[in-house]
Amino acid sequence: MAKDIYLVAHGEARHHVEGLVGGWYDSDLTELGQRQAEAVARRIAELVGEAPVEIHSSDLRRAAQTAAPIAQALRAKVTHWSDLRERSYGVAGGRPDAWLEERFVPAPEDGRLDHRDGLDEAETKREFATRIYRAMDQIAQSPGPTQVVVTHGYAVTFAIAAWIRMPLEAVGWVNFRSSAAGISRLSEDDRWLNRNVLSLNDVGHLAKVAF
Repeated sequence: MAKDIYLVAHGEARHHVEGLVGGWYDSDLTELGQRQAEAVARRIAELVGEAPVEIHSSDLRRAAQTAAPIAQALRAKVTHWSDLRERSYGVAGGRPDAWLEERFVPAPEDGRLDHRDGLDEAETKREFATRIYRAMDQIAQSPGPTQVVVTHGYAVTFAIAAWIRMPLEAVGWVNFRSSAAGISRLSEDDRWLNRNVLSLNDVGHLAKVAF
């Protein structure tokens, strides 16, 4: 079965403008972030048309608040996943960015997947990627031909890696950058079963959103 997935990074959140570490810190969208989410909803509605859609979202508020107008525009329900959360930065979550910078330990050449950046209770990339892979595998197995997945900027990297079946051992070196409210489009054709990245971090729908 052919499948289209619209992968969305949540809009601007309060921790962005307040200079705080995100991760599992559960901040809300800003007013700009809400307008970005509405722009995402309009754009995806244009792309999807009348096709039935499944919507999957991280359960953190900033992602859920981004998914809400999409669900309203598409007249669909949202399934919330803790596995689609951003990486946990452990004790750094919600603290000033400067606090993190003072304590951050860069990953070594070897052991990148299992490094915790010098932060107590932080997830390793292996732990982070494993749960994103788990969520994306379950979402891909769902029969819906059109799906929207709302997650976080860093999590987008591992969602794409999971989609293209990149081996887990290789993800310590990959990064697909996504802006707030960026849309990436993934697809699988129904003949060759190739998994494609059709677009990455499309932000054209944000051109008329005031900053």
